[in-house]
Amino acid sequence: MKVRIHVSLKPGVLDPQGRAVHHALESLGFSGVQDVRIGRLIELDLADGTSDEAIDEMCRKLLANMVIENYRIEKPELAA
Repeated sequence: MKVRIHVSLKPGVLDPQGRAVHHALESLGFSGVQDVRIGRLIELDLADGTSDEAIDEMCRKLLANMVIENYRIEKPELAA
């Protein structure tokens, strides 16, 4: 079973990487970019039957820093 975990900074947390990309886009002449937030995508290949609770626990304990980040779990095969 494939699972994707989308991790992003919580609103209000400064994003220096996003700011650098925003500045670079402006320097390259791209106007109209209001804001840039950088996150990460983690893809897991898990055994069939891995519970949603176990996946959530993986996120809370290791994959996301719950103080400054949010996460979203996506199961692509269920969306198709």
